[in-house]
Amino acid sequence: MICHSQKDVPRELMDAVERYEDALMRNATDILAELFADDPSGLPVTRADNAGLLNGHQQITEYRAQRGTAPSRVLRSRSYRMLANCAATVVATFDKDSGGVVTQTQVWQLIDGSWKIVSAHLTYPVPAMDSRIWRVVGSPLKQGARTESSTDLPLQGLSVAVKDLYGVEGYAIGAGSEAFLAEGIPQQHNSWPVQRLLDAGADVLGISRTDEFAYSLAGTNAHYGTPPNPQAPGRISGGSSSGSASATALGQVDIGLGSDTGGSVRVPSSYQHLWGIRTTCGSVPMEGVLPLSQSFDTVGWMTRTPDLLEKVAKVLITQESGVESALSGKVIWSEELMSSTNIDVSAGLHAWISRLEESARNATDVSLEQIRLDGILGPRFEGEGPDRLSDWLSSYKIVQGYEAWRNHGTWLARHWNTLGADIESRFRTASELTAENYRNAREHMDFWKTNVRSILGQSVLLVPSASSVAPKITDSAIGGTSIEDERTATMRLTCIAGLTGLPAVNIPIRTEDGLPCGICAVGPAGSDTELIAFARRLSELAA
Repeated sequence: MICHSQKDVPRELMDAVERYEDALMRNATDILAELFADDPSGLPVTRADNAGLLNGHQQITEYRAQRGTAPSRVLRSRSYRMLANCAATVVATFDKDSGGVVTQTQVWQLIDGSWKIVSAHLTYPVPAMDSRIWRVVGSPLKQGARTESSTDLPLQGLSVAVKDLYGVEGYAIGAGSEAFLAEGIPQQHNSWPVQRLLDAGADVLGISRTDEFAYSLAGTNAHYGTPPNPQAPGRISGGSSSGSASATALGQVDIGLGSDTGGSVRVPSSYQHLWGIRTTCGSVPMEGVLPLSQSFDTVGWMTRTPDLLEKVAKVLITQESGVESALSGKVIWSEELMSSTNIDVSAGLHAWISRLEESARNATDVSLEQIRLDGILGPRFEGEGPDRLSDWLSSYKIVQGYEAWRNHGTWLARHWNTLGADIESRFRTASELTAENYRNAREHMDFWKTNVRSILGQSVLLVPSASSVAPKITDSAIGGTSIEDERTATMRLTCIAGLTGLPAVNIPIRTEDGLPCGICAVGPAGSDTELIAFARRLSELAA
């Protein structure tokens, strides 16, 4: 080990650095927590790496608790530089046992007679492919069309992550399942959406991970792990379009192609501060896409900007409403919906709406109206209880589950032991649904769909995209009660667009603490492209 230091480096500092490294190798989280300063003077300590920034002693401590094992590395060099009598930087390099070099920069401060870390940054070797995000990657995997005129190919030069439900010529569909992939047959053709993107000039960089059979909103996968959330390190990515969302948020691709049945584009978009759209049911052909529930399955995608979201829509949308201006400019929202989220998200949503209301007073193209939830949901179906959204969700789950089992039950009956606990539980419940259950639920669904579409007319409804910020990975054990509770709370909100077959655009916002969350603009059927432009306008007004 090579050590470079000034002559005046205190022995106590060097001892503290050695103690930290020893604790790190033993994964002694109590000592590591002790050696990180506890937000002195009210300023948060920080830790940053390739995955993102952790702010504050609590976040850093929670990250260490969920990490599980200690890093395996050998110290190569270390340099000390005193910044003042009570502050120093320590820069070290390490050889990782798995290959590559780690560079670690720490700022130490003398606090109450003890040296503590107040800031740390680590640069890790970049893997050729993060298997939590990608199933397979090329350079690119499929090259899009090329021409000298970019006006002919609006997506030329842009890259796409394709969710592992879409047929890609030459590759089997894996659906987030090792066993399903092993028995899969390479596709002879690209799915319709993939071919459309290629024809518009986009390159398919690779096939991205999904929750098993897209039957989850968490982003966790028992086989491949949880894709990282760069906007909220230590928290789940959201799913089931998890790999596409993470690849987009990380800047690895421009477009994340996903699908949305119960929120699988809207939720990861909300968790990772992305723009995302669930399209009107049937507006984008799903030929060559593995189904979950045909009544609700839609093509969707995620981008970092609304402009690109709209540009993709103009490529993929084939069944617009036919109305020159499908939107009236009227926006409606319900206090009951906005308050059916966690406290931090609710506060963020209300602050956003307050800014929008203030700006809209001087706008000629936008007007806001607050109405009661019953005024949005319309007449009651016979037998509905006081918690109408729970009744809606119950019918939604029956239709979704019955169709999911109809699509995959034959294969699953031979492969129960290959599924993650959460996915197995949902499919076992689905396997018990009867044709009568399905008929009754569809009758409810058709009634609500007709009424809500009539009530909304040309208005846009604002709904929380998810009931919370992304849950912490430590709280999101596969099949655990905590993540299941969050899923249910979120689906009470997302099922509104699902049951009615309407398009929905996630507008990324943040809580007061800076964590990503989202508000969803639900528009008339067929208004998809215009809805994106309108959502962008709302975002600008509320900025």
